Parts: sequence; C-alpha cells; structure tokens
Amino acid sequence: MDVPREGVAAKKRKRRILIISASAVGLILATFALSRLKPAAPSVDRSSVWIDTVKRGPMVRQVRGLGTLVPEEIRWIPANTEGSVEKILIWPGTKVEPGDVILELTSPELEQSAHDAELQAKAAEAELATMRATLQREYLDQESKTTAAHSAYEQAKMERQTNDQLAKNGLVADLVYKTSKIKEEECAKGAEIEQKRLAFAHDSIEPQLASKQAAVDQANQLAKLKLNQVEALHVKAGMAGVLQVLPVQIGQRVKIADNLARVADPSKLKAQIKIAETQAKDIQPNQQAVIDTRNGVVKGHVKRIDPAVEQGTVTVDVAFDEELPKGARPDLSVDGTIELERLDNVVFVGRPAFGQENNTVGMFKLVAGSNEAVRTPVKLGKSSVNTIEILSGLNPGDQVILSDTSAWDSHERIRLN
Repeated sequence: MDVPREGVAAKKRKRRILIISASAVGLILATFALSRLKPAAPSVDRSSVWIDTVKRGPMVRQVRGLGTLVPEEIRWIPANTEGSVEKILIWPGTKVEPGDVILELTSPELEQSAHDAELQAKAAEAELATMRATLQREYLDQESKTTAAHSAYEQAKMERQTNDQLAKNGLVADLVYKTSKIKEEECAKGAEIEQKRLAFAHDSIEPQLASKQAAVDQANQLAKLKLNQVEALHVKAGMAGVLQVLPVQIGQRVKIADNLARVADPSKLKAQIKIAETQAKDIQPNQQAVIDTRNGVVKGHVKRIDPAVEQGTVTVDVAFDEELPKGARPDLSVDGTIELERLDNVVFVGRPAFGQENNTVGMFKLVAGSNEAVRTPVKLGKSSVNTIEILSGLNPGDQVILSDTSAWDSHERIRLN
C-alpha cells in the first residue's frame, strides 16, 4: 500500500522557482557583461594601407603645382586706327623679323585726313614765311625812318652851332638863332622816338614769329601723326620671333586698340605655375625651383609672384637657370616644385591623406609586437609636398598609417592582417 509523501510537490515547485530565478539573473548578468565589452577591432588588409616610419633629421619644405611654359617676351600688336583688313601676308607659326609686314589695313578716311593735315602744315609754313618777310620789311622801313630822323637831327645841330658863332658876332637875327635851337631840340626828340620805334620793331619780331612757329609745329605734328597712322596700316611684327595668334580675318572691321596679332620669342621661355593659395603664402622671389617638362628636369628660381588669386590659385613665374631640353615649346604642360626652406633636426613623417599643417589629427599608430594600430592624437607642424613636421604625439621610429582612415572614425583601434 502506497504511503503519501507530504511536502514533495512544494519542494519541486520551490526548486523550479530557484532555477528560473537563477537563470534570469544569469541572463541579466551576461547581458550586462556583454554590453560592457568593447566592439571588436575591425580587420584591415596591411597591403591596402600606406604605412610610414617617423624620422628625425633635416626636412625640405616644398610646394608643387601644375603650369605651362610661356614666352618671356610677348608682343600684342594693337590697331592704331580704325580700318578694314585688306590683306594677310603672314600666317601663325611663321618666323618673323621686326620689319616684316604681317597684314595690311585700309582706311580711306584716314588717308584723306592725312592728306588734309599735310596741306594744312604746308599752309602754316607759308604763313610763317609771309609773316617773317612782312616783319623784316617793316623793320627795314623803320630803320630807314630812324636814319632819316638822325640825319635831320645832325643837320639841325650843325645849323644851331653855326648860328651860335654868328650870334656872338651879331651876324644873325635873334629870331633865327632861337628858331635853330628849337629845331635842333625837335629833331633830337624825333630821332629819339624813331630809335625807340626801331628797338620795339626789333624786339617784337621774335614773339610774333614764335607764335606763328607754334602753329606751324602743331600742324606738322598733326601731319606726322596722320602719316604715322597711315604707315601703321601696314601692321609690322615689331620684334623677332614667331607669329602665334592672328585673331582677324580679311574684310573684318577693326577699332582702335583691337589686338591684331601676337608675336613671341620661343627661344626665351619661363614657367607659370599655379600654386594653391593656402600654400603660396611662404613663396618668395629667388627661391629655388625644379620644373619637370616630362622630357627632362630643369632647375630655376622664382621670378615673380602674382598678387592676385584666381580660382583659388596663385600664379608664380619661374625663370630657368639651365638650358631647356629639346621639345620644350610654348604652352607645354609642366610640373613645378618650389623649395620654401630647409628645417634641421625635426621630427617628420610622410604627409598623410588627411590633416593640414598646424593642426591636430588622430592617426593610427602601430603597436609594437602586435598586429594592432591605436588611434593617437598628433599635432602637426609645417608641411611639404611629401612630408609633414610632427610637433607632438609621435616619436622617431613609430610607425603610422598615412592612408585615409575616415572609414574607421568610430574605432579607436584596428587589426592589420
């Protein structure tokens, strides 16, 4: 006969509750522990990143830019007058000398104006000659009158002197004697006036001729200007070189100051390099430069820095210190590298794909003896084309990743495979 066991069901129920409670607590503790764990470091293929070693020593600061070869001597030939293109005698690509006529313009209005100016100049010269002759004749007439007045005075003087002797001996009437004295005074006064008139006539010749000469000079200058403009209808090169551009066509009407042609000397070239405005602040004249023409490397120096900024770049002219390689020609694309300064005994590394000079960035530094890299704050200093100065955060011998690590911004460490 079975004997009922009291309390067994209650014990089983109690044990079940304890097991369930322990499982729940364990699950909670496991969840909490898992939440506190750091995310696993992402794995990165070592061959896909650029790793460099931090060094100490001299560092050369450089900036680089693209550019072209351009002639040092360029001459744009403008139109000196309005006209129409009648003939084109030389086409672009042809070597020219200073006196070679490139094209001919025609302007009937200008030719007529030059002819009129020449006639006016001749008329002004004729008027000057006529005035000179008139003034000379008037001067001679006055000279004759002055001579006659002087002669009359001398006669009156001699007559008065004779009457003086006669009057002493009582041989002449008192009235006659007094009349001779008055006549002498009158003639002396007349001679003096005529002498002043002669001097005035002489002194007034030059001012009158000068005024007329000025009109003649003005007319001659106008005629010369018009003749030069007519001569300028034959457009000349003005310098030895190669005709590069001819932006006109036969029959085209041109205005004053329109560009008719461009001549350049291809034997004297310079490089014009475009440097980013953020990197151009330290460029100074006479700094050394190297120009890669893709057919050879040529040394040079900075000759000029354009003060204007165009599309975020500054134009720098580089003059060559060596002979250019064969094949160098105007408009050839080149690479230019300018040496800014040399820094001695500095800590530096290859320039990373991120971060600018004088800025603090996070860089992944390789942990020695492991395959992991840890993000480290690094303060950057002065930069160059391929290197950048390290002010703090890294030491010589450290290895860092220079590639773009923006994909792992949310991670403090990565694993290299």
